[in-house]
Amino acid sequence: MDHHEHHEHHAQHGHAAMGGINSMAVSATLHCLTGCAIGEIAGLMIGTAAGLANGWTIALSVGLAFFFGYTLSTLPLVKAGLSVGAALSVVLAADTLSIATMEVVDNLVMAVLPGAMDAGLVNVVFWVGMMIALTAAFFAAYPVNRYLLRRGKGHALLHQYHQGGAEAVGVRRLIPSFATSTLVAVLVAFMLGGLVVSIADEVGGGPSEDGHASSAT
Repeated sequence: MDHHEHHEHHAQHGHAAMGGINSMAVSATLHCLTGCAIGEIAGLMIGTAAGLANGWTIALSVGLAFFFGYTLSTLPLVKAGLSVGAALSVVLAADTLSIATMEVVDNLVMAVLPGAMDAGLVNVVFWVGMMIALTAAFFAAYPVNRYLLRRGKGHALLHQYHQGGAEAVGVRRLIPSFATSTLVAVLVAFMLGGLVVSIADEVGGGPSEDGHASSAT
């Protein structure tokens, strides 16, 4: 292999590695986003049902977002044989910065969108606002995950276990994980379902006092 061929081979290897990092960053960001979205929506549902003020509702949503985000990454490690403490220590190091970035951006967007926080769950404004907020959170967290992966941190810590690195701690099989595509598909279906229900409610005029849909005017 001459110098020119060696240079081209090195460049192709570099592009392939970069493509792998980009793909892993997308997957890691979507995985964190799913957990955050579950927590966010659950928190807003509970806050709305309980009549909590916006500040308390946001605090509840953030707490649940971290809980579900960590849980989605911790369960596969525990299922594979790691102790809860060992699995959680890995997940805390891998996901905390990504989830924190998402939560800051997501809640900031929901707070500045007119009427989004006060819209209620059966309202198009809420679901459209949530979609905008989650999209913004994804684009904010993606470069964070990509930076961490390039430094061997973040989801790279989880990736080494999925590739058999768990042998070092006595785990004898590859760690099963929740398929990111499945999690995202479920989330998208849920979000679209909420949007469709909200549109149907507005078109139907909402329920009247006797429990029947009133006619739209």
